[in-house]
Order: sequence, then structure tokens, then C-alpha cells
Amino acid sequence: MSRGRVGLVLALGVAALAALAGGAGAAGEPHAFRFERSAVLRGSGPQRLPVDLPLLVGSAPFRIETWPGPMGGGPRRVARGGLRDLRFYDASGREVAYLLVEPPTREPLWRPATSLLPIPSTKKQSGFEADLGAAATVDRIRLEGLRAPFLKRVSLDGSGDRARWTRLSPEATLFDLPDSGLRQLELAFAPGSYRYLRVTWDDASSARVAAPRELRARQASPDSPLAAPVTTPLAFDRRASEPGTSRFRVRLPGPALPIVALRLSVGGGNLSRAARASESRLVGAEAAPVGLGEGRLRRAVRDALAADELRIPIDAPTTAQLELEVDDGDNPPLDLLAVEAELAELPFVYLESEAGGTLVARWGQAALDAPRYDLESARERAARAAASSGTWGESRPASAESEAAGALASSPRLGPSLDTSPFRYVRTLPDGPAGLLAVPLDAAVLAHSEGRLSGSFADLRVVDPLGRQLPYLLDRRPEPLVVAVPAPAPEAAPAGRFPAGTSVYRLTLPYAELPPARLVLRTNARVFQREVQLLIEPLPDEPRKRKGDAPRLVASSSWRHADPDSAAPALIVALPTLPRAELLLAIAEGDNSALPLAAPELLLPSWHVRLFRPGPEELRVVYGNRALAPPRYDLSLLAPSVLASPARETALAGEQERAPSQTEVLRPRAFWALMLGAVLVLLGLIVHLVRGARVTEGAEEERR
Repeated sequence: MSRGRVGLVLALGVAALAALAGGAGAAGEPHAFRFERSAVLRGSGPQRLPVDLPLLVGSAPFRIETWPGPMGGGPRRVARGGLRDLRFYDASGREVAYLLVEPPTREPLWRPATSLLPIPSTKKQSGFEADLGAAATVDRIRLEGLRAPFLKRVSLDGSGDRARWTRLSPEATLFDLPDSGLRQLELAFAPGSYRYLRVTWDDASSARVAAPRELRARQASPDSPLAAPVTTPLAFDRRASEPGTSRFRVRLPGPALPIVALRLSVGGGNLSRAARASESRLVGAEAAPVGLGEGRLRRAVRDALAADELRIPIDAPTTAQLELEVDDGDNPPLDLLAVEAELAELPFVYLESEAGGTLVARWGQAALDAPRYDLESARERAARAAASSGTWGESRPASAESEAAGALASSPRLGPSLDTSPFRYVRTLPDGPAGLLAVPLDAAVLAHSEGRLSGSFADLRVVDPLGRQLPYLLDRRPEPLVVAVPAPAPEAAPAGRFPAGTSVYRLTLPYAELPPARLVLRTNARVFQREVQLLIEPLPDEPRKRKGDAPRLVASSSWRHADPDSAAPALIVALPTLPRAELLLAIAEGDNSALPLAAPELLLPSWHVRLFRPGPEELRVVYGNRALAPPRYDLSLLAPSVLASPARETALAGEQERAPSQTEVLRPRAFWALMLGAVLVLLGLIVHLVRGARVTEGAEEERR
């Protein structure tokens, strides 16, 4: 063997030994991670670290599996297969082995009490003591056989010898209200070793309840499911909506989180309203709302106590933004106070430490596969081992370069240059930082863009200062676009066109040719019944228009309210696409005084355009060009990053209308009229030429 080959073999051998030395993992850190945080281990031996929310943001996502629930409970939602890009490194940069230990599949053990003994009662409290027969580590109790209906405050204490008691739950509420569909008969508390449990009912404001038939206590162990689901607060804001519906936008810390439910906090008293959650996903050529889950928000209030169920189960979202819709019915808008995300059951991180210390955890590299360590042989022991609890530091970007690279990777390339002169309308987007934008399309775009009636917006383009196209994603929104309409202007009713006792008003819409919309009318009257009509007058150039033609009916509805103690609901009337921006509102008053009307609102369909702003320069949005087909961008590649990232909402500047180009001056009706005129002129010219030819022929014959 030559010296060169010997040297190469020795170098490879040294590298392999260096990679295996110490059994901790490979030296160096070749991967470009986006996030990192410290992990502090306590002493030597087995260590546990929880998988918390900061670790879930930006990491390889989990999938949610449904497992059978415990006896008497609902199904379990368990997170599996995620965090495959998580790596740990010690102070020298060596990779440290770890395990992700999933929640156990076994059912928890429920220990029945061997006896139930009443405690001395007073005017304000009663209760009982339960003996488990022997001390056991428990974390939850369940009562069975209580007679419904009831709604009671309760406290729980635990003891090992019946001499010294520990307050486990200072004040909770248990209830069983079949008529309201509300039931809560379990109490969770911090795990502890107890033989005796004492339940004390608060009878100060409610009737006493008889002792239950049975009490069971759930036995806790290191690998048992958590006593309570992990929740995290979410930011939200109220959105514009139609009457009778409350809409909210809920912002998540990141996309693809293992969320299984939304928990709401709502003000007010008794409650029963349907609620739905959705998110935008790519559907065909545009993003559209896709339902994630629905539920009914319930609350029953009795004797100053409240029993409620304000949880909406959902499928795991893929984006960082949810839409929440609540049917208010005839009630005031929902008083939403807080929103929490309930996470699926998560694994924990298991490590083995020689002397404690601090490690660095890194993640955010989607291309990585799950690691395979020799520690895998200890998985069965890891699930049950008594381990020290490590702590996490703050999450932070691994480096400025990695964060910039992540942003650059998600930003699509600019398209070719575009001549914007054929476009009739120009709007600008004000200067701002680079990043993802959500641009609402207002009434002007809905009225003037080609393809607006089909929702394609075929001629809409976004260009940078050099005229290069910016790819965008059209996002159809669930909430309506609410446009204020000026207060109705009274109109003198033409004689003979409307019955006596009819009030006529002129409504001015923002534009003609808007997509089908809904008109909202409101009044402060309490008791009334009216017939309402919406009519449109013929256009001056409308075919077959005759002098004195009556307005054409476009919509009608009955409006009635008979409760003097409550405000009348708004009247919502569906409107088709109208050729003009003025309507006549006719209200048959009969022999009553005119119904007072507030300023109406127009509810239009709502779209956003989502795009990446490459820099702080001003952008232009152009439309009004019939010659264009809908744009075709790489939506399948663009949509995941666009929908998964939070966007900054930016409004368009005022509409600027250019003089139409020569090819756009004539509308179809005018074009065909011009063509007909040209044909008539040509026919006249031909007739004139033919007659001239005949006259010439006659003169020649006479000369002959």
C-alpha cells in the first residue's frame, strides 16, 4: 500500500475514533439550526425535561393520534412523531444522546375507597371522608352515584393518618345538570401519598347533596398521564361581522402546533351558543377557510354558582392564525375575555447525566431525520425511572444568519417585469419593512377588477418599483367586508308607483357592479311590522327603456318586532350585482308613522392578498385590464410558507384612475352599436355606388 493510501486510512480511522469517543455523540455541529436554548441538568443520573411550547415553535411538527380514554372519560389525544430535529450539545460541542419518551398507552389505575364516613355537619357545610385502605400516590378523584341535578362548591383535603390534613383543592365546583348538558364529577390535584380523603360541601347557598355511591382515586406514577392538560394563553382580536355573529382572529405562537382544543373565558351569565374554528388552507387556486372543529359554549348559573363548558375541540392547525365564529342569535355580541390553547399529551425528554451541568438544545432544521442513539436500549427503564427534573432557559435564534436564511428561504422569487400602462387603476402600498403582508381588497377593487364576480381577480397584479411582479396568494376570508352606506335620503314617491303610506328613500352605494352583497338595515323602534322593498331605476341607455318606466324590484323582505323590552334585530337583505350605485328603499308604513332608520351597512365578500415584501420600497397594485387571464404562480410551493407565517395587515392607498387606453374605451354594448353603425354606413355607401353606376350606364346608352 502506498504512503498516500496509508495516510488516508489513518486519517479516516482517527476521525471515526473521535466521533465515537466518550459515547456522547459526534463532535462539532454541522447542521444549520434556527433556534436554541440552554438545558440545566440537576446532578448526576437520569434527567427529565418537559416538552414545552417554546420547543414546539419551529420544530418538526407532531401528528395527533386518538387513543381510548380512561374509564368514564373521553378519548385521549396524543402527540407523536415530532421533534425529530432536536439535538443536544455539551460545552465542547459534542452531541449528547437523549430519548423522547411518549405518554404511556396503559390505562391509569383507579383505587376505590373501602369506606365512606360522613363528617359532622353544620348549617353551612357537610361532607364525608373516604378511606383508600392503604396509602397511595394519587392525583385525582371521581365521585359516582350522586343524585342529579346539583351544582355545588367543594373543597378536598388529604391525610396519611387522619391527624394531619393537607388542603389539596381549596375551592372547586362539581355539578351534574342533565338539562343543560353539563357534568363535572372529577377533581384533580398535585400528586401525593394519601390514605384518607375528605370532601367538604359548601351548603351556604345551595341544598345539601347525599353521599355518593362510590369514590375512586387515580393512582399516579412517573409514567402516568398528566393530571391536567397543558394550556397556553393566546392573543386574539375582534373582527368585523354581520349582525348575530361574533368573529375573532386568534393568533398562535407558531404553525403546526399540537393543539387539540380552544378553551374560552367568557363574561356574562347563562350561555348557550354554537361556535366554530377554522383556518385558511389552499383550496384549488386560492386559500379558503377550512373548518377545524365546532362545539357549543354552555354556562348555567344557579345561586351565584356557575357550571360551564367553554371548550371547542379542534383538529391540529397547520397555520399560525385561527378564525373563531360564534352564533350570537338575538343576544348581545359574545363577551370574550381570554382564549387558551389546549395541547395534546406530549412526550418528555430523557437524558442521563454524569455530573449535571448545562447543555444547549438546538432545533429548527426540517431536513433532519430523528436521531438514533445507543440510549434507545434504555427506553423501557426511562419511562419508569425516578429522574431529576431539569429546567429550560429562554428560546432564542441560533444565529442572526440562520434567522435571515430562514426568512430568505420562505420568500419567493420576483417574477418578470410587467408593463402597467394598460391597467386602468393603480394603488400603492406604503413603505414598510420586509416580510409577509396581508392586503385586504376593498370595495374599489371589488367593483373595478376583472373577474371579481367569480372571485378570480384575473387582472390583479402587484409590482415593485422596477415593474417586476410579486407572486401573491389570494385568501378568501370568512368575515364580511363591512362598508358604511350614507343615511337614507327621503325621496318623493312618484304618483301611482307606490301605494299610499309608503316611505321612499334613496340609498347611495359606494360603487356599481359590486359582487352580490347583503344590505343591513337598523332601527330603534321596538314594536312594528313593515314590508320592505329595494328597487333600481332603469339606466338611461338600458335597452327597451321607455319614458315613465317603473323601477325594477331587486329584493324584498318582511321586518317585524313585537317585544317592547328589547331592541329590534337588524334586517339583512341579499342584493344581486347591480348596474348602478343607487337604490330606492320603499317601506310600506300603512297608517303608522315612518320607521326611523339608522345608516345602513353593506356586507361584501372579503378577500386578502398575501405576499412577501422583499424590501422597504413602495409597491404598486394594478387592475382594470380585460386582456389578462388569472395569474398562475407556484401556489403549491408558495402556500405552505405564506399561510403558516403571521402576516402584517396593510391597507391600500386611494384608487387612482388612468385614462382608458384605446382598446378599453368601448364597452361591449357601445362596441356593437358602433359596429352596427359602420355596417349601415357601408351599406349606404354601396347603395350610393350602385345607383351612381346605374346612372352612368344610362347616360352612356343615351349617347350611343
